[in-house]
Amino acid sequence: MIKLAQSAARLGTESAFEVLARANKLAAEGRDIINLGIGQPDFRTPEHIVEAGIKALRDGHHGYTPANGLPVLREAVAADLHRRHGAEVDPDCVVVVPGGKPTMFFAVMLLGEPGVEIMYPNPGFPIYESVIRYSGATPVPIALEESQGFAFSAEDVLAQITPATRLIIINSPANPTGGVTPKAEIDKLVAGLADWPDVVLMSDEIYSQMLYGGRSHVSLLSYPEIRDRLILLDGWSKTYAMTGWRLGFAVWPKAMVDAVTRLCINDHSCVNAAAQYAGLAALTGPQDAVRDMVAKFDERRQGIVAGLNALPGVRCADAGGAFYAFPNIEGTGLTAREAQDRFLTEAGVATVSGTSFGKFGEGFVRFSYAASLEQITEALARIGKIL
Repeated sequence: MIKLAQSAARLGTESAFEVLARANKLAAEGRDIINLGIGQPDFRTPEHIVEAGIKALRDGHHGYTPANGLPVLREAVAADLHRRHGAEVDPDCVVVVPGGKPTMFFAVMLLGEPGVEIMYPNPGFPIYESVIRYSGATPVPIALEESQGFAFSAEDVLAQITPATRLIIINSPANPTGGVTPKAEIDKLVAGLADWPDVVLMSDEIYSQMLYGGRSHVSLLSYPEIRDRLILLDGWSKTYAMTGWRLGFAVWPKAMVDAVTRLCINDHSCVNAAAQYAGLAALTGPQDAVRDMVAKFDERRQGIVAGLNALPGVRCADAGGAFYAFPNIEGTGLTAREAQDRFLTEAGVATVSGTSFGKFGEGFVRFSYAASLEQITEALARIGKIL
């Protein structure tokens, strides 16, 4: 009988993929399923990016690349961050990885161990808590409240720090809530962290170019006083509709670059060469497609928030960023999991239970509006009928 290491039992999962598998099974059986569960843009990768990847293959870029990423790509990342955030970034502190999750995993594995506390947003991306538990560290949830638009409270975060705290993970704009934390709260957090100089921050900014209603993104790179302990996570998947290319990056504190590069060598050797050249074209080429996608997401956001608020027993806070709505469904009398299951099996609409994103997600369901407005309208009509 195969015996797995005990640590394997501590790994969680990302339930959106489980819902996707169930939805695909129902579709294969002939059911008409509208998928508002999976979090990926429904747009094609812009053509000039695709062509750059094809050209890289035709030009013979078939071999290994540096473990931390092509130098020309790391330089382009640094230039892009300066353009977007006004931050000076050393390309040697940029590490290119296959997607966003490796940065989460590497950060937690480098800092987490038994006896250590790591704080993370809840409801939040489920891999945070999963990997924290896997490392043996204690996960400490940062409760995100509907009444605050699912922004974190700096006062609450600072109040939870203890001498055992080694890492704080924040995410804005946020998955699954669409919440955006205002600059005033980030200012307070950074100021308060002066009293805790050994605590590292990981800022997940993968949705940093997807904001609506006049909101603007505040990057943690804008605070020089914490740059020596900041891990900035970003990438191409969401912004450029490149989820399948598996391409992300992080800016690491100089003191951690060698360690994370060794993890890259041990884990995946390097990132696919052609994907990196495609990523280079994304950063240095025209940005029209990005603006067009965000404009379409904004149109869908307004439609889905209004539509959800019109459903009986449902209320939905304004989604400030990303492409998720996170309505409160307590008024329906259903639990989050019951709502997810009924929406799928009875209405043919795939969504994700709020509890898939942590214990504070009970009473909520995540809707991805990375689908057409027509599909969203039809999905809400179907749910309205069963409610």
